[in-house]
Amino acid sequence: MTDSNLPQGRDSLTDDLLWRGLIQDSTGLDELRDLLGAGQATFYVGFDPTAPSLHVGHLMQVLTARRLQLAGHRPLLLVGGATGQIGDPKESAERTFNSPDVVAGWVERIREQLSPFVTYTGENAAQLVNNLDWTGEMSVVEFLRDVGKHFPVNKMLAREVVRARLETGISFTEFSYQLLQANDFFELHRRHGCQLQYGGSDQWGNITAGVDYVRRRGAGPVQAFTTPLVTKSDGTKFGKSESGAIWLDPQMTSPYAFYQFWVNADDRDVSRYLRYFSFRSREELEELEKATAERPQARLAQRALAEELTTLVHGERETAQAVAASQALFGRGSLDELAPETLRAALTEAGLVRLDELPDVAGLLKESGLVPSMKEARRVIAEGGAYVNNTRISEVDATVSADDLLHGRYLVLRRGKRSFAGVELRG
Repeated sequence: MTDSNLPQGRDSLTDDLLWRGLIQDSTGLDELRDLLGAGQATFYVGFDPTAPSLHVGHLMQVLTARRLQLAGHRPLLLVGGATGQIGDPKESAERTFNSPDVVAGWVERIREQLSPFVTYTGENAAQLVNNLDWTGEMSVVEFLRDVGKHFPVNKMLAREVVRARLETGISFTEFSYQLLQANDFFELHRRHGCQLQYGGSDQWGNITAGVDYVRRRGAGPVQAFTTPLVTKSDGTKFGKSESGAIWLDPQMTSPYAFYQFWVNADDRDVSRYLRYFSFRSREELEELEKATAERPQARLAQRALAEELTTLVHGERETAQAVAASQALFGRGSLDELAPETLRAALTEAGLVRLDELPDVAGLLKESGLVPSMKEARRVIAEGGAYVNNTRISEVDATVSADDLLHGRYLVLRRGKRSFAGVELRG
């Protein structure tokens, strides 16, 4: 799997990663250039199964793997069946353990989620690996003798997250997580010739411990780099919306909600997100940034990013439905053409009220929360600002019937140009 449109040559890939802001720390940029420019390199990135799905915060690592594979390198995608049972230490408190059966189930779900982003055929075919395969076979004595003896405790104590937990307490289990991750790098180097590891910047201590451990075991040399943590300019956490985390699993976050997350990206963030996540060329991104600066109200960058990522994660059909829904809800397309699951997802994001029976239109506006009172509802209708299924309502005592229901159960209500809500008839 390669892409001739991506940067080629000794310096070009590393320089492209730097231009995109995808390298925060590294074991050495010259060494990284040599490795990525000398031919096919085998690299790995890890994902711990701490939930039944990956979320958009993982996309930095997932898409960087895709980027490296498109440039000709071979990915090892590690899902931590062992480390997922332990948990990397948090600064706040001890993690809650999940049972081995739960973790094993999540491992399989995440392995399936990773599949669309890389290819498993060709000269640089990706491979899915599970660190439980080698960690689970190791006895306590082997772990302490063969792994533990290579880790000076003073260095482990110097790690920032460990220092933060020393006063409140940290278990030996979480303290030892660094050893498990370091051993993963050694085992992947030994078994698959892995030469490079990368991860988020919060993993730098674990990653460099792995580089050092490979060296102490007489192997290598190996290299590493970290990507920056993705942030929002307004101070809120990336990957969160008003309704919660943005998951890659369509059952946990609908494709419509996923699409809207990117469409609603802050103008201050979207150029950075495009460099991180888009596979457009540098020239294309610079043109898009320029056009967005000239016409910010058109949200060209947000829409381009939303369409590209929704297609990559959920496919062309779901992306087309998400685009159609975002237009139809504001009167720029046909509501009848929306699949029921897309319509429901869109209305749920806006605010979906479930009713046992249908009041008149004024009552619907009030029940949906678009207006605070019946008096205000009648005023909005009289002034021509009320719509049902994109049809303007002009009579203050207008009613709806079962024939008006979309897919036999939904109504789309709109007040003015931008405020809309949904009604679902029970039964």
